[in-house]
Amino acid sequence: MQKSYSRLLGVVGKPNTGKSTFFSAATLAPAEIANYPFTTIKPNRGVGYVRTPCVHEEFQVRDNPSNSLCLDGVRLIPVELIDCAGLVPDAWQGRGLGNQFLDEIRRADALIHVVDASGGTDCEGRLCKPGEHDPLEDVRFLEREITMWMASILKKDWPKLARTAEAESKDLYTMLEERLSGLAIKRSHILDATKKAGLNADKPTAWSDEDFLRFVDAVRQTSKPMLIVANKIDLPTAEANLERLKKLDYTVIACCAEAELALRRAAEKQLIDYKPGDCNFKIAQPEKLSPNQTKALEIIREKILLKNGSTGVQDAINTAYFKLLSMITVYPVEDVERLADHNGRVLPDAYLVPYGTTAHQFAYLIHTELGESFIYAVDARGRKRIGEDAVLKDRDVISIVSAKKRA
Repeated sequence: MQKSYSRLLGVVGKPNTGKSTFFSAATLAPAEIANYPFTTIKPNRGVGYVRTPCVHEEFQVRDNPSNSLCLDGVRLIPVELIDCAGLVPDAWQGRGLGNQFLDEIRRADALIHVVDASGGTDCEGRLCKPGEHDPLEDVRFLEREITMWMASILKKDWPKLARTAEAESKDLYTMLEERLSGLAIKRSHILDATKKAGLNADKPTAWSDEDFLRFVDAVRQTSKPMLIVANKIDLPTAEANLERLKKLDYTVIACCAEAELALRRAAEKQLIDYKPGDCNFKIAQPEKLSPNQTKALEIIREKILLKNGSTGVQDAINTAYFKLLSMITVYPVEDVERLADHNGRVLPDAYLVPYGTTAHQFAYLIHTELGESFIYAVDARGRKRIGEDAVLKDRDVISIVSAKKRA
């Protein structure tokens, strides 16, 4: 199966919140999991999936997925996740190897912040009695660490950048984009951040230190959008904290990563029928389960799935892509009558692309030559021709007609 990565998700948080368990549950990639800080020293990379209803049922065809999976009408599109090592206070200054850890999220387009909703780990990631620590402090802590890390990268060049922008009438946004390109920060992020901070980009030398930090914090918010995963929701002290977390200016998802990991591993061994994100499961081979395993699965069903609707892991990935990053799903085909590619495979590929992508831009995403020789596209639903500036919609099935194809 080909990989179809579109954006990179960073899984972040302090040590011992269940971050690596979340990553393992999402990807089934091996990650060392233990109840002490800095278990994850080097970042783990793995493949998770965005879950979306497949269009093959609407078109009443049997599909042949190539760059993704289709299970019982559910299309699973591969995406890349990176599990960053746990951060501690003042990580941006290098404490706990923090700078190395923060560097791993440079390329992340969005962040999943795994928080111990039970309040059972202190600010350093050490175990404490559930309810003793306030998880809201963890959210504020991570905001500060990432903002100060970004500020430290930009600060040394800032006076020169500001003076040059004013003295030589250069575009501050372009200069900052070049300086911050290694952090996957784009011009649009910087423009939005300047407006959000209420600052005048024509007079950057007049910005105070407070203005500068407010600007950098706004850059963090626009370039690294974040959602909160309230993990360990199965513990008694978590529910009250979940409600408090929901009052913050973030999307918050209740989660039990341990439950998802158990279900995914059981499904991998074909002991149960379960797809990531399902609200229930079916035991496929009861004779191969011990009484303790059966009991554990029933506890997950009763206390997690039936109560919350899911374990939260798949919800977090879907929310990151569809809400934070505003992605849509598009299916390219060559033959609009058969919905097939040149090999006869029906609906072989599903792409995640940003909302607002045009037909011409999508052609470039598939292949540079296809974009360069683009003539028009055809919408498979209405068999209508659409031009290069037509904005694609979620679940569109389109065929690109190019000069090369016609030749």
